[in-house]
Amino acid sequence: MAEETDARERIVDPQEFGHDPLKVRETDHYQAEYFQSFVEKWDELIDWDGRAESEGEFFIKLLRDRGKKTVLDAAAGTGFHSVSLLEAGFDVTTGDGSAEMLVKAFENAKQRGHVLKTVQADWRWLNRDIKGKFDAVLCLGNSFTHLFNEKDRRRALAEFYAALNYDGVLILDHRNYDAILDDKFSTKRKYYYCGEDVVAEPEHVDEGLARFRYAFPDGSEYKLNMFPLRKAYVDELIMNAGFERVTTYADFGQTAPGEEPNFFIHVAEKTVNE
Repeated sequence: MAEETDARERIVDPQEFGHDPLKVRETDHYQAEYFQSFVEKWDELIDWDGRAESEGEFFIKLLRDRGKKTVLDAAAGTGFHSVSLLEAGFDVTTGDGSAEMLVKAFENAKQRGHVLKTVQADWRWLNRDIKGKFDAVLCLGNSFTHLFNEKDRRRALAEFYAALNYDGVLILDHRNYDAILDDKFSTKRKYYYCGEDVVAEPEHVDEGLARFRYAFPDGSEYKLNMFPLRKAYVDELIMNAGFERVTTYADFGQTAPGEEPNFFIHVAEKTVNE
């Protein structure tokens, strides 16, 4: 009977978190979390038009102001930033650890008249999977929080650093986990998650796990387990990886004084040109 129950649970829960989802604190588990049906829902969650409106040309301006041309979108998801940067004239390589996400990104770009250069790559072995150097590496969409082990985080940052040209820049973002851990979380979804009638909220938070629930209008629900990164900790990690200067923005610099931002965006420079 127990074996039959286990079999039913595997069918009902394609994300395969098991009997105690709060114990799933492993970097490699994200592969199972981004199940095909969830990937198909991802664009409904982020809403490309809504995201473009809230984000504007923030990343495009950052890269242009620094004279960057070649970009590695290392956490491409369904391709929003890869397509946006491609249309802005950048030479973009699209990477992700999820094959399902890369397929969706390629399809999305094709529908918009573009062909992406896609590469499936694990950040911890980035330079094994992706050849060449880039002016900029992007790790956006709260993706860095999939790394649960500090050793993995340090290794990934070292790989990002090595993939950059001598004057390259890393742009990395994450949710405002300081506010979430300190009970100040807001579900306004002003930035990033802009889908109408889509709920993205934490159902469990401790210093080692932020478990989010994503609920859609058709009644479907999905879960993601992520590591809650505090801002100061990420700044320190980036500097320890060898970057010479880190500038951190709150919600594209649009957050009002006294207001808690939803996201932090770290812009790390490999070499500072005086």
